Amino acid sequence: MTVSAIDRLGQHSAHSPPAVAIMQPYFIPYAGYFRLFAATDLFVIFDCVQFPRRGWVHRNRLVGAAGRECWLTLPLAKASRDVRIRDLCFSQDAGTVLDERLRHVPLVDGLRRVAPEMITALRNVSGSPVDYLERLLGVIVSYLGLRWQVLRSSTLRVPDSIRGQERIIEIARRVGAGRYINAPGGRKLYDAARFDEAGIDLRFLDDYLGPSSSILRRIFEEDRQSLANDILASSRTSPLIISAKP
Repeated sequence: MTVSAIDRLGQHSAHSPPAVAIMQPYFIPYAGYFRLFAATDLFVIFDCVQFPRRGWVHRNRLVGAAGRECWLTLPLAKASRDVRIRDLCFSQDAGTVLDERLRHVPLVDGLRRVAPEMITALRNVSGSPVDYLERLLGVIVSYLGLRWQVLRSSTLRVPDSIRGQERIIEIARRVGAGRYINAPGGRKLYDAARFDEAGIDLRFLDDYLGPSSSILRRIFEEDRQSLANDILASSRTSPLIISAKP
């Protein structure tokens, strides 16, 4: 999504500023993650921050050949500890390595019959890891029939000196957000009064009560429309109450 696309989004929402999510791009995340697409007008891929090596950007857990959950990890090139998500690269042999790792995941064979486009996207390591993750998320969102309006935060060129909550507010401001929607786990990270000062309505998704397993497993096991309906029905949001000053 380009700056001109942001302008079009603003024109489309002239009387109702868009609801925006700002989130790191996760690798085949759980269904609850996709509620951020269902609940917003624009999803900002938060790629201008440090890569969390113990996070979910490059790995997820799937049931392996032995019937136990194991990590499926993207083959990344070595990088400095402070590398940003946008600057990640695949290893030179990423395609071969990933194909070998996928062979140990029985779910992949089942998905070839149910959603072959997922397998194509899983195996396509062209471009950067962010390119890969964006393509894969797009395929899943399309499968679910959800809105796909996406922008990478790195294209906004927010200065590195702006960090934490202020970085989120600045990104939201630059895309003209009237509402910022976050996952429920972010409630302890943000100050509702600060967002209110910035003219942004801060809201959080309710806790997700569905399975925490990768959405790939649910795509294989469940009817497409039932899965999409579950995501839509659980995309309600609630505000973070501003505490009264003593």
